[in-house]
Amino acid sequence: MSEAGTGWHLAQINIGKMLAPKGDPAVQPFFDALDRINAIADGLPGFVWRLQSDSGNATDFEVAAADPLLLVNMSVWQDAESLFDFVYRSAHTPEMARRREYFHRFEGAYQALWWVPAGHRPSIDEGLSRLWMLDRFGPTPQSFTFKERFPQPGLADPPVDMQPDPWCVGNA
Repeated sequence: MSEAGTGWHLAQINIGKMLAPKGDPAVQPFFDALDRINAIADGLPGFVWRLQSDSGNATDFEVAAADPLLLVNMSVWQDAESLFDFVYRSAHTPEMARRREYFHRFEGAYQALWWVPAGHRPSIDEGLSRLWMLDRFGPTPQSFTFKERFPQPGLADPPVDMQPDPWCVGNA
């Protein structure tokens, strides 16, 4: 069931620690693909907003002064199905399957989803707090995953498993 038009949108955050800094040939293909992947997201039905600096990318934001290799990405979508389609059923999917070429394995939660009132643009701190909640308490209505997606506020539906088929995500 789509949540579009209900007064709620789905926010997401994902973080990763690069294997090398921007400009290093080992991770340059990741940065070279950003504009193309962002354009795909921007043009898809259900896309609402994404974190971006004046350059158009979220990679310019310093998340942790102690770790300049930590990158953050955030976006807001009209519904979970739209975000799921972008992540697992678009040209984003093969790029995401290459993540081990560019990022360290992450200990703990690296992606979180949560409902926000339509029109709300979450801050980086808000997103990081949702990762913290997911890490500490597991999936809840305040912070969850595709594997255990909670319904928008006000609905009593049980959590839904939107876990993709393994063939579409490479080596998870």
